[in-house]
Amino acid sequence: MADQNEKDPKEEFGTTGHTWDGIEELNTPLPKWWLYTFYVTCVWGIIYTILYPAWPLVNSATEGVLGWSTRENVAVAIAEHEEKNAPLADALNAVELAALEPGGDLHRYATQRGAAVFGAHCSQCHGSGAQGAVGYPNLLDDAWLWGGDIDNIFYTVNHGIRNDTDFDARYSEMPVFGEDYLSDEEIASVVEYVLSISNQEHDAAMLSLGSTIFAENCTSCHGENGMGMTELGSPNLTDAIWLYGGDRESLVETITYSRFGVMPAWGQRLPEADIRAVSVYVHALGGGE
Repeated sequence: MADQNEKDPKEEFGTTGHTWDGIEELNTPLPKWWLYTFYVTCVWGIIYTILYPAWPLVNSATEGVLGWSTRENVAVAIAEHEEKNAPLADALNAVELAALEPGGDLHRYATQRGAAVFGAHCSQCHGSGAQGAVGYPNLLDDAWLWGGDIDNIFYTVNHGIRNDTDFDARYSEMPVFGEDYLSDEEIASVVEYVLSISNQEHDAAMLSLGSTIFAENCTSCHGENGMGMTELGSPNLTDAIWLYGGDRESLVETITYSRFGVMPAWGQRLPEADIRAVSVYVHALGGGE
């Protein structure tokens, strides 16, 4: 039996006036502890927007009374880091990269700094593990279009490939053989020839014509045996390493329309020490010559 002294909630709080299926909604107030907490957070929010950067403007945001900035803090931290490592960076800039002794302090510094540079600027194309992807070279193997010794790697990173910003960029260009140059039959035959010299399944009946077409149009860059020329940046067609794919369909696409990959000139974007460090890192991955 209900306590006769217990107040009727409807009489105590009233209702909101909303009714669903005969059920009336009481106008019960929020708990005071919750309400006070809410008020405190509102006051704190107002104080925070006054003290710290908060309100967005057209080109920036309000600076706040304290003038605190995460960007400035990061800039200070970077400056402190660079100051501490300045002697090592200067030494790296002055040394001949080929003379760096693996395992030495300067080589370890270059490798660790280069790994950070690679992760920030190179992994987007070459992969986090430098394994490459379609159209982006694998930096772990021994196939280097422009040479894989430390000096050639440094030059490539510094000046880039086929970009329009550095006059000294690596440059090579494969002709578009499919535009009124070679017929579909001739392209198909040279594809079969390339499949044959790379030890893949091919149509032997088309090799005679394919060999002739290759000798007349391709050997000046890829060599008589199709093994490529590093001085021209032309790939070896006899191995199992293909930048854009070595199957029949991919080869037809390459010969018909050509390829034209571009690499930025990182020397125009990064400090000298970063270029040297990432070159050492790439060379140390195991595929360098």
